[in-house]
Amino acid sequence: MLSPNAVKQVKDKLSNVLVDEPMSKHTNMRIGGPAALFMTVESPDMLTLAIQTAKEAGIDWYIMGGGSNMLVSDEGYSGLMIQMAMRDIKVRNQTITAQAGAITSLIARQAAEAGLEGLEWAVGVPGTIGGAIFGNAGCYGGDISDSLVTVDCLRLPDLKPVVYPKAQCGFGYRESRFKNEPHIILRATFGLTRWDPEQLKSKLEDIIKLRKDKQPTDHASAGCMFKNFTFTDESEVTRLKEQVKDIPAEMLAKKSISAGWLVAQTGMLGERIGDAQISEKHGNFFMNLGNARAQDMLMLVSKAKMKVRDEYSVLLEDEVQLVGF
Repeated sequence: MLSPNAVKQVKDKLSNVLVDEPMSKHTNMRIGGPAALFMTVESPDMLTLAIQTAKEAGIDWYIMGGGSNMLVSDEGYSGLMIQMAMRDIKVRNQTITAQAGAITSLIARQAAEAGLEGLEWAVGVPGTIGGAIFGNAGCYGGDISDSLVTVDCLRLPDLKPVVYPKAQCGFGYRESRFKNEPHIILRATFGLTRWDPEQLKSKLEDIIKLRKDKQPTDHASAGCMFKNFTFTDESEVTRLKEQVKDIPAEMLAKKSISAGWLVAQTGMLGERIGDAQISEKHGNFFMNLGNARAQDMLMLVSKAKMKVRDEYSVLLEDEVQLVGF
């Protein structure tokens, strides 16, 4: 719990701060206790001021985007939660520059409307572009890093602006340098190719339909809970084939076994703890049926990981960020 003096110190400098703001209002899972202090920032200067103020008050701070990829504890977060609300998107020739708080699916739509190809796969991706770059989000054969040109950041702890070309961003499967080095993503520029806008819009609709058919949309969730299991050593495949029957050929060819498929093989589809449930449609979607607690969700996630580990000797990695635990 923050001291009254720390709260006053922050509120004196940051006029739009909310006290004891429920994080369930700001996350896609609709789960999470209160953030002791919560604010949105709409400019890099406001962001820098928020961080400096938190440091001066001696309190923790956390940067969030759209809340799509985080699970906040039932106790909440005992510091300053800063939500990126910088959402400007600019289209110039064959490039799109988007601030970190811009909604990823909206960027995909604006690119298609402008006749620019390369981001259609992202039309159903939840959250913001900053979060997408942080985790190198991807689906349907595309990753956010594919068409990326540069990323503008605020480097910590000196709070200096830096610009990284794609080659210096350390991208891998659901991985980037920003997960391992202290930066805050401010904006990104993408280089795209010209294409017929009507064909691109048709492609968007096909992807949206595919997502609706394959993924649950009737309850709150964070999207995929786990990273897929990727492998480079053929001995891993041989071992897995002995334990898991009928692995789809396309997964073997890509050297990536779907986490949702593995969870489904354990028979855990529909498994439930309290109001936390694994979707009956997709084993990598963990849903809040209405009143799930973070503890329920965490127990269900742990149970699924242990089941996959015990039956197939595969340790699934979390894709969702845990906050306040």
